[in-house]
This record gives sequence, structure tokens and C-alpha cells, in this order.
Amino acid sequence: MTPEERARHVKARALELGFTAAGITDLSPPPHAAELDRWLAAGMAGTMRYIHRQAARRREPARIVPGTTRAVVVTRNYYKPDPPRERGSGRIARYARGMDYHTALAEPLGLLADYLRSLGPPGTVASSYVDAGPVPERELAQRAGLGWIGKNTMLIDPERGSYAFLATVLTNLDLALDVPFAADRCGSCTRCLDACPTGAFPEARVLDATRCISYLTIEYHGEIEPELASAMDDWIFGCDVCQEVCPWNEKFAAASDDPALGFAPDLAAAPLDELLALDEAGFARRFGHTAITRTGLDGMTRNATIARRNAAGGRVDRQIGG
Repeated sequence: MTPEERARHVKARALELGFTAAGITDLSPPPHAAELDRWLAAGMAGTMRYIHRQAARRREPARIVPGTTRAVVVTRNYYKPDPPRERGSGRIARYARGMDYHTALAEPLGLLADYLRSLGPPGTVASSYVDAGPVPERELAQRAGLGWIGKNTMLIDPERGSYAFLATVLTNLDLALDVPFAADRCGSCTRCLDACPTGAFPEARVLDATRCISYLTIEYHGEIEPELASAMDDWIFGCDVCQEVCPWNEKFAAASDDPALGFAPDLAAAPLDELLALDEAGFARRFGHTAITRTGLDGMTRNATIARRNAAGGRVDRQIGG
């Protein structure tokens, strides 16, 4: 079997396993490694010290799993439209409204890795990653032809938009490479940059995580500055604003009916009073199967308190996207 034939079989198998799209690239250093160093030096990673520890391997992804030469990058659509918003509830980002994606994608990605190993000689390596480790997923996805990196730093698929999980299998199997997606189809549009409630984009394709609502509600564990807290509106876990206003999502995002993701309608908006009454056991029962556990009960209590305060000030009536 030629590298081209193997690549076709691998991508077909990925689609059979429920992935939305698949592409293949090599593990040469990403072209924006210097930007990563500047971003870290500017403190824009905030308290996410693990990114500093991973930086060398992000710059040279061939070092992640020694001996590997290829990345099979796959996407999985998770878009769901918002239900009508209810006063007194907090919003949860779409990606977290169901089974924890690390868990949901582990089995199909593992089966794809098994298939890769079956195509090669004994000892063929295929290591899978779902938003874990130092894998520079968006850079690899762009090089694998799956889309371009938008001004909001998200990977945008020209046929589907940006609501997609990314996952990767690193392998030493000889596979033909896809043509990188070279076009920048954002053009002069700045809707995502202009809509960010906290001004987290100092420039296009640069995200200051320390001002990002997703970082503040999930990764950051301290007291949130009043200026930023008042701009968080009713977001209690993550944020979708920069995706909601993107024309590519407005035109092309299609609702997912993926049973593996286990979407739950009651996770689109959670009553704040109920959240503030939860104890550790109640938090685990309600959110234990989801990615929301990352923020913990203390973080959720802080976020819900901020959302309730903002609602009392009238900010919850602001509607962005749908």
C-alpha cells in the first residue's frame, strides 16, 4: 500500500468513527514558534504554568513522541443552538454541555490509533491526544488542510465554522501529507475582536488569556478583578461570544446530533440559585460527567455569584448570537 492509499484509508476510517473531518501533516516546527515565546514572556498565559513547561515540545512537536513523523488531525462538531435565555440563569459554553469531551472522544480516537497500527509493521507507533499534552493542535490542523486560524485564534473550517473539538494521533506510519490551508478568509472582518466583552484581544490572533472569560471562569482560581467580573455577564463556565458573532458560524454552523457527546439541554443555562446551593456532593452529581468539574465547586460558586450580581445590574438582558 502506498502512502497515498494509506492516507485515504485512514481518513475514511476517521469519518466512519464519527469524526467530522480529518487531515494529515508532518511534525516539523510550526511557523509561529517565536510568537509563542513572546506571548509567554508577556504574561498572557496567566497562571497556566503548564504551557511554559510544554513550550519546547510545542515548538518542536516531533519531540512529543520520539520517532513519530506524522500527525493525523481530526475534528468533531459540537455546535448546538442556544435555547431561549432565562433570567436568573448562568450560561455554559457549548462545548461543555454534555459528556466531558476528553472522555467522549477517547474511544473513537483510540480506535483510529489502533487502525493506524494495523496498517504498519509490528512496532508502529500511534499515540492519541485529546486537548492534552503539548500538541499544537490548531497549527497542525491548519497544516493538515482543515481550515485557517481566525482572528479569534480559533480554527475555522470554511464549510462548518469553528465549533469543533480537535484531536490528534501522532504516528511513525508513512502517510501522504495534505496541502496546508493557506488562505486567510477573515479578510477585513473584526467582529470577534470587537465583540469580546473583556477586550481579551490586544490584536488579531493574539489572545490575552488573563482577560478571557473562558480563562477567568475555568483556569483562574483567585478573585476576579471588578472590571473584568462586571463584563462577564452571565457566563459561568467558558464563553462563546467570539464564535457567536463570526460570520462563518452564522452561515455554516450546523447542529450536532452526535450521541457520543451526550448533550444535555439543561446544561445550556443553569439556575444561579440552584448552583449557589450546591455542596461538593451535589456538584459532583450534577457535573461529574462533564468538563465543568475543572472549575470545581469553589470556582462555580464564585462564577455564579458574579453572574447573579451582573444580572441584578441588568447586564443579563444583553443578547449576542444565538
